[in-house]
Amino acid sequence: MLDTVVPISPRTAIDSKLPYTALQPGQVALVGAGPGDPELLTIKALNMLRQAEVILYDYLVSDEILSLVSADAILVCVGKRAGAHSVPQHKTNQLLVDFAKQGYRVVRIKGGDPFIFGRGAEELEVLVDNGVSFQVIPGITAASGATAYAGIPLTHRDYAQTAMFVTGHLKDEDSSVDWSTLARKNQTLVIYMGLMKSSIIEQQLTQYGRAADTPIAIIERGTQAAQKVIYGNLSQLSELSKHAASPALIVVGEVVALGKKLAWFDTDGVQTEQAHAQVKVK
Repeated sequence: MLDTVVPISPRTAIDSKLPYTALQPGQVALVGAGPGDPELLTIKALNMLRQAEVILYDYLVSDEILSLVSADAILVCVGKRAGAHSVPQHKTNQLLVDFAKQGYRVVRIKGGDPFIFGRGAEELEVLVDNGVSFQVIPGITAASGATAYAGIPLTHRDYAQTAMFVTGHLKDEDSSVDWSTLARKNQTLVIYMGLMKSSIIEQQLTQYGRAADTPIAIIERGTQAAQKVIYGNLSQLSELSKHAASPALIVVGEVVALGKKLAWFDTDGVQTEQAHAQVKVK
């Protein structure tokens, strides 16, 4: 039994005990920032941010995460958001190439995981075409992080044997969607960027066989202090979406019912059964 407990600095433990990967001059690190809570950054992501001389970031990357970079680093916002100034994708691609060619250590940081609905691969293709070296640092995707903070398991042997992630924001509005697959029973469906398409989602899932009383949750600002969870049924999705704001995830499936039992994240934004009863659904 120890008589004395000596506190260990988290930074000392991280810096001295774990491997360290250098970000080279003229190299780009494509970094996933995770779903919002800065403590969900990976250690490797933090190391890259500390080394970066130029950081290109999106709107979903929080100020808390950006505060971790060097005071001398150049910060460039290249985010895209409805109703706000957006940087065209081709310009973002060119900035990455230009900064790297000038010899800067560059971090391109995106919310969640850059390879899940993040256009990460599209940007890397441009780097390859221009002979720019790069690294990829995965992040916790919103579907995993936000549901965990809401107490909603993506799979459960009694309710869902599969989980499917889809985006509600399609590149081609005429793209065919296999709604019969999305509407399968015993699966959890997580929809990114789906608020504006909630009416279509509700209609199509119901039409293709998902029960109208299937539990759903809308998780707004998941993993953050302002997280809000709205519960309901599939037949209420389009109406409940009016009470949510982006960024938000839509979760469809029987596992959602466990959220009220397993909720653990302490936030005033969680709408309990009593609270969401005040939302009038026609």
